[in-house]
Amino acid sequence: MTVRVRDFLPADAAAWVRVRRAALPFMVTTPEQVLGDLADARPDRRYRLLVAEEDGEVIGTAQVGISHESPKPGQGFCNPYVHPDRRGRGAGSLLLRAGEEHLARAGASAVYTWVLDEPADRAFAAKRGYAARRPAHFLRLGLTEGSLPPLQDLPSGVGLLTAADFEDDPRPLFEADAETTADEPSDVPVEFSDYEDWLATTWRRPGFDHALTTVVTVDGRVAAFSAAQTDGLTRYWSAMTGTVRAFRGRGLAKLAKNDSLHRARAAGYRDAYTGNDADNGPMLAVNRWFGYEICATEVRHVREIG
Repeated sequence: MTVRVRDFLPADAAAWVRVRRAALPFMVTTPEQVLGDLADARPDRRYRLLVAEEDGEVIGTAQVGISHESPKPGQGFCNPYVHPDRRGRGAGSLLLRAGEEHLARAGASAVYTWVLDEPADRAFAAKRGYAARRPAHFLRLGLTEGSLPPLQDLPSGVGLLTAADFEDDPRPLFEADAETTADEPSDVPVEFSDYEDWLATTWRRPGFDHALTTVVTVDGRVAAFSAAQTDGLTRYWSAMTGTVRAFRGRGLAKLAKNDSLHRARAAGYRDAYTGNDADNGPMLAVNRWFGYEICATEVRHVREIG
């Protein structure tokens, strides 16, 4: 049996999701998201999806591209994942090599990849010249297994809306997302400056749930938000929860997330997942308050190629 790597085809979307869910069961991934991300990627992202195939079966996947939103040029990423039942066949090595070659041609100077914090995975990365950087946690909350904190009375001047209330003009949410994302701990800083790109890749991204995304306002201004993605079935993902700088320290992010989680549970979602940089103490404390528990850890690794 021979493993080969090729470009992703639209017909691979269901198989892609099957592999990704097996490798990362705490991620919310759908075929529509995979196809949408590829279709809406900007040219300067040099975004490419690869699959590893064995006897006609997709057994591995990789997302490859340039972090075009980083102020530092040449920051590439390659995230290969192999189905747990198909490891040891060389698929991961082939995907990583193909991804690195693509990034080298695209002018990348460094390749970042996420590696599960398991001995075999970290050894795989180290053997190929990747150095460990910062860790991040996946967390899970069973929405039907316990009780959420009760909804709070709103302080004077504070209001609760959803993203659906911004359908006519989502720019205030773009500005809040840009500010909070810029302040997140990361090896590759992100600066959102292209509103049209944000509309395509965030606002209109398949799975972004406008009705479950809660927005907190203070005297009519967007102050905090908790963005929700779902698979349309049972799984909910907190894509981003944050507070703009002028309103921090008032518990508004907790207020937004609590409202969104209550909405998700009422809509029938059973499993809530989120991700946190391991050094993001304030957000980890918020998630512990809700009852989230760490279910896995990834460590970002990097290799210089230019």
